[in-house]
Amino acid sequence: MPAGTHPSSQAGISPVGASVGDPQEGEGSNNWVVGGVRTNSGLPMVASDPHIAFAAVSCWYEVQLTGGSFDVVGMAYAGMPAVMFGRNRDVAWGITNNICSQRDLYLERTDLSRPGYFLFDGEWERERTLEETLEVRSGDPVTKTVRFSRNGPIVDEILPPEAEGTGPVSLRWLGHTSCGWLSSLLGIDRAGSVSELREATRSWRAPTWSMVLADREGNFGYQAVGGIPVRTQWERGYRPGWDPAHQWQGLIPFEAMPRLEDPDQGWIVTANNRVAGDDFPYPLSGTWASGHRARRIRQMIEERDNFTKQSFAEMQLDTRALRAEETVPGVLAVLQENGDARVLEAAGYLQDWDRNMTPDSVAASIFEVFHNKWCLRVAEERFDSALAAALAGQCGGLAGGLIHQDPAGWFVGGAREAAIVEALEAALTELEDRLGPEMSDWTWGALHKVQLRHVLSERGELGALLDRGGLPVGGSGVTVCNTGFDPNWGALMGANYRLISDLGEEGMWAVESQGQSGHPGSEHYCDQLEEWLAGRYHFLGFEVASEPEESGSVRALRPAAP
Repeated sequence: MPAGTHPSSQAGISPVGASVGDPQEGEGSNNWVVGGVRTNSGLPMVASDPHIAFAAVSCWYEVQLTGGSFDVVGMAYAGMPAVMFGRNRDVAWGITNNICSQRDLYLERTDLSRPGYFLFDGEWERERTLEETLEVRSGDPVTKTVRFSRNGPIVDEILPPEAEGTGPVSLRWLGHTSCGWLSSLLGIDRAGSVSELREATRSWRAPTWSMVLADREGNFGYQAVGGIPVRTQWERGYRPGWDPAHQWQGLIPFEAMPRLEDPDQGWIVTANNRVAGDDFPYPLSGTWASGHRARRIRQMIEERDNFTKQSFAEMQLDTRALRAEETVPGVLAVLQENGDARVLEAAGYLQDWDRNMTPDSVAASIFEVFHNKWCLRVAEERFDSALAAALAGQCGGLAGGLIHQDPAGWFVGGAREAAIVEALEAALTELEDRLGPEMSDWTWGALHKVQLRHVLSERGELGALLDRGGLPVGGSGVTVCNTGFDPNWGALMGANYRLISDLGEEGMWAVESQGQSGHPGSEHYCDQLEEWLAGRYHFLGFEVASEPEESGSVRALRPAAP
């Protein structure tokens, strides 16, 4: 949100609501919108590509829903009877995760002389309990007693090893309250304008979204969707469960949530980045992404006008890594002072690199593996090995800055440059172990492949029958063509569904990395992967086929007679 587009002071708070399931009850993505003055059709265009894990069976289900008050196309979340993102004849919308904190972990204070009690504000409060029974096939039911403090269920037994031994820890999560998912989605699907679409999101609570939206009247905008708790104390670790100052005060009112309407710049971009500055009157409590994808989208938008479906598709397939643009010059300054032949050979690839994470790029492999090793090396400088491994993935911003200088003395004895060379040598060793001795064979596509694994693929030989994929793919976790990576450098998650809506057309363009069917015997099981890799989209229109025989199969659902 540009400066001056939001109020300078708070305007109250909204209540949180009671938890659901309490014994005393009463989880990366890109999107953007461009105004009609910058499109070939003269009406706004919307692009969206939610990022989730790649798999053989998709969690998305593409639909055209026509009947009664519905005339909408797009993608539904499997099991939820509404289109989550897409368009109807009047409005189009796309979503990304706003990544604002909707949960807190509270360390609870207990006393051995007062079993079953938790301290709060100087008083001992009795715990509450809930008996959960888990039915087990071919076995006896398992009964679990869940303990609750005023802050929520006690969850310390399921925390990661790094958090063991701290004592009782409770979870407060906004998703435990009534969240209005279905009513919001149904309202979104029926909306006839940007203003109606905004209003339909009012009751949505979790997760937090950054939604871009546009209508056929030429209006477009942004709306932060979801509930964000108001805290008076800033805390990234455990909150003291006994201290009233760390309790939630309420929620940011819907009317005060970040939003934009027809901004003069003619476009809006979100990519899990921070959406408002420090002067925003409410604490947004975000754990946002680095901003590289959002800045790259902005670059591409500002480079052109007269946008079309094709130009939006090119943007969604963009593999330029701004993180590499920021850090490679600093890395080269260190490496080119080194006399080791292998180091200098790698430096040569980085020197000639266009910073695109394309499957045929050797430099892309060298940089990505180096950056991973560098983050680990940075963490190891200040933490023990077990904790450093857990923190390495979270210190990319710090590690990027330390490439160029170390003003605070993070590295003991000024060993920063030696550590950079050490990290590169570790990367070269891993690449050689994986891809052989010839550096020219170390292409990103040889290392980075998209795997579509079935949830049953680890059961005996089922993987050979059910899994698909294994094809080279470009991009990384910080490129607009987002493909992430797992510990073996495969594409673990990313933009597995892409949509483009032009309000000047009667429908939208889309492609998924998997397929419409989850049945391995279907011709539509994982049948869109090659189209997704090549950037080929299909069109979803509003017209209904008059002859059912034109479809491969038809399933009719009719209500039972009263």
